[in-house]
Amino acid sequence: MRKKAINSFKCIFPALSANESFSRYITSAFATIIDLRINEIADLKTAVSEAVTNVIVHGYGRPEYKSRKNLVFLSGDYYSSGKLVITVKDKGCGIENVAKAMEPLYTTSPEEEHSGMGFTIMQFLVDDVRVISKPGKGTTVRLVKKIKPADV
Repeated sequence: MRKKAINSFKCIFPALSANESFSRYITSAFATIIDLRINEIADLKTAVSEAVTNVIVHGYGRPEYKSRKNLVFLSGDYYSSGKLVITVKDKGCGIENVAKAMEPLYTTSPEEEHSGMGFTIMQFLVDDVRVISKPGKGTTVRLVKKIKPADV
């Protein structure tokens, strides 16, 4: 039996660079509601920012996607166990080899600043990163943060 979230959100927005900061605000607002510490909120916002940037640059970056209305699907679920799951999904080109893509410094865009560090940064900032991808269909990135009770 699948556990039901005690709080959640869903948001769909255009895959535009300007909306990367929007994803950070949404994540921050949700994390504040569930009483995350400031440093944990900052880490989570950065991980989400990396995932959304990957969608924009890599998921929809190919020329055949430029003329489409490309969307980012962002959602969050918080469970009574203290687990927070943020999901970033696209319907872009997908990732051919997920294991290879998650290696530090691996990139398909060597001309980009900080290329090849997105997944590494995400893995450093959250407790678990899961990537499901199908070439030509899109990618789903699940960021999991285990929330510890606040110090009294």
